[in-house]
Amino acid sequence: MNVQRFVEALHEQGIELTEEQINQFELYFQTLVEWNAKMNLTSLVSKEDVYLKHFYDSISSAFYYDFTKPLHICDVGAGAGFPGIPLKICFPHVQISIVDSLKKRIGFLEHLRKILNLEKVFFYHDRAENFGQNPDFREQFDVVMARAVARLSVLSELCLPLAKENGVFIAMKGAQSKEEYKDAQKALQILGGETAEIKSFHLPVEKSERTIVIVKKCKKTPKKYPRKAGTPNRDPIK
Repeated sequence: MNVQRFVEALHEQGIELTEEQINQFELYFQTLVEWNAKMNLTSLVSKEDVYLKHFYDSISSAFYYDFTKPLHICDVGAGAGFPGIPLKICFPHVQISIVDSLKKRIGFLEHLRKILNLEKVFFYHDRAENFGQNPDFREQFDVVMARAVARLSVLSELCLPLAKENGVFIAMKGAQSKEEYKDAQKALQILGGETAEIKSFHLPVEKSERTIVIVKKCKKTPKKYPRKAGTPNRDPIK
């Protein structure tokens, strides 16, 4: 996907990019490739792959959920900034908090925030399990998101404790999501979530399948969740 097709594909979804935003994405790409030569941020380095499989894919949740309203978003395990930073470029008014367990990735994101001139973006070097038990952040976010971090049963425990009541948890998944959703039913119920929507689509060009799972937070999460670091992945709720 080249830049022109990227802009056109977003236009087809009702998202219009200004010249400034187009330039921000280009600078994001250049910086990602530059830093990736020094540290492992992504295995995808061609412009076509980054624009399609990182930028466009990150923004795809906005095809099914309204990001034009005032929102405080938490991006759990963002890595090189996906999906939080592409969404922030498209919707500059939203406030984004990004949590990642690797200090070097946080350093990259802080540099990115500076050169892209992004405001209302905050970074936290922490494990998601610890972050979710912090009273300053627990049940404080309108939207909690994760992309390609872990299975849905595990992600639910990492993300739902951060969502406020009547907020949402958005999981961005691949083609395997139907099986994951079935396995995550008990976890979603225990953690206070109920599924609002499951949307599937295919990426342009390569046509690989993607799924957006939007879970509404209908009640408070029991205080014992998330459990201590490493436990959700080692022993998912069943």
